[in-house]
Amino acid sequence: MESLALHCSFTTTTTTPFSLNPGISLHSRSKPISRSSPPSIFPPSSFPSLRSPLNSLLFSPLPKRRNPLLFLTRATSQNDKDPPPQTTPPPPPQGAKLLPFLISISIGLIVRFLIPIPVEVTLQAWQLFAIFLSTITGLVLSPLPVGAWAFLGLTTSIVTGTLPFTTAFGAFTNEVIWLIVISFFFARGFVKTGLGDRIATYFVKWLGKSTLGLSYGLTLSEALIAPAMPSTTARAGGVFVPIIKSLSLSAGSRPGDPSSRKLGSYLVQSQFQASTNSSALFLTASAQNLLCLKLAEELGIIILNPWVSWFKAASLPALVSLLLTPLILYKFYPPEIKDTPDAPAMAAKKLEQMGPVTKNEWIMVGAMLLAVTLWVCGSA
Repeated sequence: MESLALHCSFTTTTTTPFSLNPGISLHSRSKPISRSSPPSIFPPSSFPSLRSPLNSLLFSPLPKRRNPLLFLTRATSQNDKDPPPQTTPPPPPQGAKLLPFLISISIGLIVRFLIPIPVEVTLQAWQLFAIFLSTITGLVLSPLPVGAWAFLGLTTSIVTGTLPFTTAFGAFTNEVIWLIVISFFFARGFVKTGLGDRIATYFVKWLGKSTLGLSYGLTLSEALIAPAMPSTTARAGGVFVPIIKSLSLSAGSRPGDPSSRKLGSYLVQSQFQASTNSSALFLTASAQNLLCLKLAEELGIIILNPWVSWFKAASLPALVSLLLTPLILYKFYPPEIKDTPDAPAMAAKKLEQMGPVTKNEWIMVGAMLLAVTLWVCGSA
């Protein structure tokens, strides 16, 4: 329609089309457009074709103004075609591991229903034995977390009528069991607050100028932490292994490599022996010590002030082992690197990065001293 209106606005004597440049205003023309004559439509033979090369050069249409509504509509439709933003799918639900679960349950069922019951064993005892085997298998294969699987076995013993409720939950009223639980709380506190890491780093700073001194520093820190951290796994994995790994890598000693004999192998062996000696020295240094005390009480052996009695009995062999083990290993399993002059500097730098002792660490120190004091002065 724009082309038709442009070519139809001319006088009766002139039939030549005109060129309308977008940069030139209609008011600047020498001859105004006549409005008297109505527009006429010429046949193609008498009117120059709009598709000819000449007219394509002469004719330049007016720029079209965009309709805002149409533009918004097109933009909206374009956005509708865009793919939706990718969202992270929710994690799959965590449940029991099917194969370990079936194996653990099958072992209990096979023992209970397929294996003949011995004549000397009652049905209740045999059924409890089957539940026990199934529980132990589950603790090894881990179809569920340890706590969940243990409570599942406990619930099974009650639902099947194997044990009455009071007998099944009787252990929860024993003070030794709660002592073990509280001790593991302390172990978690040592790792979370970083107090155990700080204590070990201080000993490395003070005694770490030589490999033998470094070993003794780690051994003494192990013995100091052990009374309030009754787990060798927690002490090793949460405190000492990261320190030993850092010191070994800085000396070019890598695990699983011949270079491990430079420093890492000796420190790991020394720390392993120190953890067993410190666990034997204190009653609360290892969970199995408290279980041994409970078994002795069930046999009628009552020990007054067990913490002090245990320390007196174990002090001589355990202290001698703690003092001699690093030296014996140094002679029979010697490290290639004898001096570690960079270890104190590394420890000092790490202490600087850790900053001053935090409020949580002071609270942990107070709780540890209070608990150990009560264990020493108490009867159980």
